[in-house]
Amino acid sequence: MNTQRLTAGQTEQAAELLRRGGLLGIPTETVYGLGADGLNPQAVAHIFEAKGRPQDNPLILHIPTADWLERYCADIPPAAYALAERFWPGPLTMILKRKPIVPDAVTAGLDTVGMRCPAHPVCRAIIAAADRPVAAPSGNTSGRPSPTNMADMLEDMDGKIDGIVDGGPCTVGVESTIIDLTEQPPRLLRPGGVTLEELEQALGEVAVDPAVTRLMGAGEQPRAPGMKYRHYAPKAPVTVVRGTPADAARYIRRHLDDKDGVICFNEFVPLFEGHPVEPIGPKDDPAEQARRVFDALRYFDGTDVVHIWAQCPDPEGIGLAVSNRLNKAAGFHIVDAAEKN
Repeated sequence: MNTQRLTAGQTEQAAELLRRGGLLGIPTETVYGLGADGLNPQAVAHIFEAKGRPQDNPLILHIPTADWLERYCADIPPAAYALAERFWPGPLTMILKRKPIVPDAVTAGLDTVGMRCPAHPVCRAIIAAADRPVAAPSGNTSGRPSPTNMADMLEDMDGKIDGIVDGGPCTVGVESTIIDLTEQPPRLLRPGGVTLEELEQALGEVAVDPAVTRLMGAGEQPRAPGMKYRHYAPKAPVTVVRGTPADAARYIRRHLDDKDGVICFNEFVPLFEGHPVEPIGPKDDPAEQARRVFDALRYFDGTDVVHIWAQCPDPEGIGLAVSNRLNKAAGFHIVDAAEKN
């Protein structure tokens, strides 16, 4: 298959590709997505084939405005419109009761569906032109780090999909926050660009699903993408070291082997001279860490490292999303430096 390279101005060509059942790489503010007509079960099935994605991992429907919610969702609570008013367009996905028009292929057979209105204007323009909701997970091979630019997505999907739209680098860098509004209190299923603290300000009490901080068991069914399986992982195994930045850096330095690589905050790069190192930003800038974490994980696939050590930010603000992605990449293999030093 020849994967077409489309520019941000080729909205109608991209929309037509979706309407005829094709797979399209689309830019969002979070990561690049692998999109298909969300009302076409055959097109949606091709997403799973291209990614090698487990069939019980549900997808998110992307829409251009909150007005589209009533097309696909039932029993929409007032909280959904309050969140849409505050955070849409933006990196927030809401789990709501679905209408029968939404196929099982999107929801993995659940009676709920994830809905998001992305902030990237090119993405919204394509969805509006196609006049279809777009089902789209991240545009990587299942399990690998998510792509935050066109080149990264092509690395995984060139020749497997019909086209990709170049919308420039992603500004958020980690996937959307997912909040389940079918429960009381609402439940955070995946941390992302909208922080837990912001959700609590808008909603009051918010429960945090255990899958945010641990692996799901084999018999548990995920209610949203990214909950159950090992995700975001490079080829080499990852160990996350948490604790104060200085403690974590010292711990990694003491345990580094010759063929190890390091993901660290900018301030500690000199400590690991002689090893492949990917800085993810200053220790006090979790927003920059979010933009760079997937690039850092992908970097090591082009090296011969056999193990990767990663410093981890505190789980506050968007740091919760960064730590979640690193922990998932590590299969929750986590060391507490404070206990070891």
